[in-house]
Amino acid sequence: MTVLALETSCDETAVAILRDDRSGPELLASEVASQVAAHEKYGGVVPEIASRNHLIYAPQLLDGAVAAAKTPFSEIDAFAATSGPGLASSLMIGASVAKGLAIGFGKPYLGINHLEGHLLSPFFAGAMHSSRSSGLGDGGVASTMRVQGDIRPNVSLVVSGGHTLLVLVRGLTNYQLIGHTVDDAAGEAFDKVAKMLGLGYPGGPEIEKHARGGDPKRFDFPRSMPASENFSFSGLKTAVRYLLPKLPVIPSEVESGAVRETATRTGRPEAERTGSERIKSRRVTEGEFQRDPSSTLRFARGDVLRDLCASFQQAIVDVLVTKTIAVAQKHRVDLVTISGGVSCNQELRRQMRDATGRKGIEFKSAEPWLCTDNAAMIAFAALLRLRAGYRSKVTEEIDPNLKVA
Repeated sequence: MTVLALETSCDETAVAILRDDRSGPELLASEVASQVAAHEKYGGVVPEIASRNHLIYAPQLLDGAVAAAKTPFSEIDAFAATSGPGLASSLMIGASVAKGLAIGFGKPYLGINHLEGHLLSPFFAGAMHSSRSSGLGDGGVASTMRVQGDIRPNVSLVVSGGHTLLVLVRGLTNYQLIGHTVDDAAGEAFDKVAKMLGLGYPGGPEIEKHARGGDPKRFDFPRSMPASENFSFSGLKTAVRYLLPKLPVIPSEVESGAVRETATRTGRPEAERTGSERIKSRRVTEGEFQRDPSSTLRFARGDVLRDLCASFQQAIVDVLVTKTIAVAQKHRVDLVTISGGVSCNQELRRQMRDATGRKGIEFKSAEPWLCTDNAAMIAFAALLRLRAGYRSKVTEEIDPNLKVA
């Protein structure tokens, strides 16, 4: 049994081919085209640009995956695609392609929940994949790999740019939503704070990079809703927002107007001021920050940015780890899994591994290449559903707000 899956829920275009035989599932090909460079200058994903690029990349990735897997379309037993949640204009591309192939070759179609793909991905274990250039962005699988297909009961933390969920998994399709974010997801908080600091996009890797060597206890950021199983990161983001005007910074090029204004008030032209006067640290005024919150902030001391990023990151990690462990203990589950783009954060993985170890709970995480959006996890979920007798109608609509439970 061989499944071809497409993933186009947001800004990554991906195609994967997964085969199931007597020795277990085997990933034959996985191709991903990233659009990060196209959206970076906007500080976030632009839906219209994303959908246009899906139309360009999907046919090329399909050809590449089929060639890499050495499996023609006629030998595919089922076609699958992400049906939600995600951007409507992006979801339509992958679903339409998969439905067309299913109709054209007279094979079953499966619409897969993107979040189900994430929460099952920690069980997609096997040899590390070997990446190669797809010519379109990221890479693909250069050699086949075996994967594990047994889904054990677990508490799953799905944490990404748009979602932060705690799900009690009892088995395939048997999911109970325990907690969710009531405002910003963890990934959104990373992106928005990174933008405040003038760092790059996506914000998670940027903040993690700048947090290395920083003091996570220097700034006391809030840990919201400690008594609830739900999440809230909007208050944490706001706390950073109100802290920034209180921190001493060195004016950057984008703030040169403010420097000239200061020189005018003192009666001395900027060119006549000494070097130390020109770079004298000051504070960001509330008005300046409101006018251009994405201006690069050059802190007067190099450790301030490191400590701020480390403190912010630790606040998110504390909440995610504490709530996940509490839910696992409450429901007497001996396995915790994490998945989604934010789960690539090494500090989150380390602290979750340590916390579960102290409580005698097993910890399993998706491999980093499976944490960001990809079609391999969609193919895996589709294969498991196909085994269990599930099929979707080709008339089934996408659902941008699809729930996992």
